Amino acid sequence: MRIIGITGGAGAGKTLLMTYIKERYACRILLADEVAKALQQPGEVCYEQIVNLLGKDIIGLDGTIIPSKMAERIFRDKELLKAVNTIVHPAVKQYIMEEIRKEANRGESAFFFLEAALLIECGYMGIVEEMWYVYAREEVRRKRLKESRGYSEAKIDSIMQSQLPENTYREHCGFIIDNSGEAAYAYEQIDNKMGEYLWKK
Repeated sequence: MRIIGITGGAGAGKTLLMTYIKERYACRILLADEVAKALQQPGEVCYEQIVNLLGKDIIGLDGTIIPSKMAERIFRDKELLKAVNTIVHPAVKQYIMEEIRKEANRGESAFFFLEAALLIECGYMGIVEEMWYVYAREEVRRKRLKESRGYSEAKIDSIMQSQLPENTYREHCGFIIDNSGEAAYAYEQIDNKMGEYLWKK
């Protein structure tokens, strides 16, 4: 089973491409953001630690953490953000390692794709065998974030300033998918790459 990490900036279209790969190839796909959200649910490993850190006012009537309230607290306080990351990132990594082990034991998937914006920053380079970078021009990413998520220019500026520069992604990733244009073009690049692996088998 080949373990592949997929990363890229916000608005690059990683989720769309992951959906395509899942539908077309025998693989397991794990989205790190979804894992992090799951581990913050009541009864899960990160929930109580985060509530103790940030306070019960971030909890909704149903007992779950309200993402907007949590975001408001941590993004105006860098120390709190660092503390939350110290809780969440190790738990996510441990979960991912266990899922990779389980999937390898099942022997049903030829590929295991791990998608996360912070693969490089959070030290996943030692876990994945190779890294793919989903690239899109900045103006394209900005347009997507406005249209799909309703983000303001100020919020987009803040997001982009917090992410790695493009040259860092390119330095760490062996395969670059240009997703600036039509989805069909990105799909073609993926198919060509996957074809290389399948021929090698």
